[in-house]
Amino acid sequence: MVNQQMSKRILLTTTGSLGDLHPFMAIGLELRARGHEVTLATSNFYRSKIEQTGLKFAPMGPHLEHGDLDLMRRVMDEKRGPEYLIRKIMYPSIPGAYQEVMQALTHADLIVTHPITYGAQIAAEKTGVPWVSTVTTPMLFYSRFDPPVIPQYPFLTRLQALGPAVNGLLLKFGCFTTWPWFAPVREFRKSVGMSPGRDPCFEGQHSPKCVLALFSRVLAEPQPDWPAPTRLTGFAFYDQAEHGQGLDPELERFLDAGPPPVVFTLGSSAVFQPGGFYRESLAAIGKLGCRAVLLVGNNVLRKPLPNNVAVFPYAPFSKIFPHAAVVVHQGGAGTSGQALAAGKPMLIVPFAFDQPDNAARLQRRSVARIIRRSRYSSRRATDELARLLSDANYAHHASELGEKVRAENGVRAAGDAIEDFLH
Repeated sequence: MVNQQMSKRILLTTTGSLGDLHPFMAIGLELRARGHEVTLATSNFYRSKIEQTGLKFAPMGPHLEHGDLDLMRRVMDEKRGPEYLIRKIMYPSIPGAYQEVMQALTHADLIVTHPITYGAQIAAEKTGVPWVSTVTTPMLFYSRFDPPVIPQYPFLTRLQALGPAVNGLLLKFGCFTTWPWFAPVREFRKSVGMSPGRDPCFEGQHSPKCVLALFSRVLAEPQPDWPAPTRLTGFAFYDQAEHGQGLDPELERFLDAGPPPVVFTLGSSAVFQPGGFYRESLAAIGKLGCRAVLLVGNNVLRKPLPNNVAVFPYAPFSKIFPHAAVVVHQGGAGTSGQALAAGKPMLIVPFAFDQPDNAARLQRRSVARIIRRSRYSSRRATDELARLLSDANYAHHASELGEKVRAENGVRAAGDAIEDFLH
């Protein structure tokens, strides 16, 4: 706990799904516990969720309608989703987000930004308020030494073995193809008296003074071309829909009534566009005869369900994953981190964004198998789950990595890094 004279006013900014919000809530609660005054700026939709924790809330757009299925369909498109998110949602929201952040920055001692809070990044640069940026998943470093899997260009993965020189050229090609996207940002920066700046999708997302990598070194080790002021913290975990939430008593009874189940989830974004995921998963469960828990969000499954299957809208991953035999999920950074921390093997069905890259990294660590979203079927799920359940090597590797992830304590490490930067 810091004394009153050392207490700082810190503004955290994030946008997106719960996977984007939760790490910032975890860091905010850690900083508040250390005696700092913390405000979290994000969409109005999350106001009550944030305020129930005792953190202060500030609005920062885009302010989207939660559960807009057409929007989620466009955003979760494997190839076009990233462009739609950036060009149609994030860039048009920059002027409004900038004004909201400028207001929230009054008297702030520090601002911490998410990789796509572009208005907040511009406000930090404009005001000169000390700025810490974050990277929530390894692919966003776009390293030529540890190149990411790009969903829009999966065929490029085959060229990565040619080394850093070729990978560097491929990344430059990516910068070139997205350069036109950057035009509205350049125009807005000019309108507030600033230079065009760096491409916000690439190097422009990073603070020149302090970058926090909010993931485990199990996913990626620091690389020579990461920004120099990067500190790798480990995952910053928070996973409660309602603050203080535990497991539903009915779910607890199910977990206690038999052997470890296979747990199926699509996180907090892909769950809005599940396609045939739950239908095919139920069929695979029937073929395997195993117990299962399906976390389905607002989706409604056909009933009656067999006695070996339990269905719930949501459960805190940190509470349920330790009870699992295998976790089947979409590969989001937060979900992957929680499954790693629980020490469980995984079957990953990537949808979009960083998910194919996270899946590839976990597969390389021998803790996961992958089925492409378009190829997910009961037959393939049955085969892959049978392999994960029967091959003890997956459980062994997962247990070993779980110990490493739990030892990192990413929330504490992020808090230490922020306080070191402030002092």
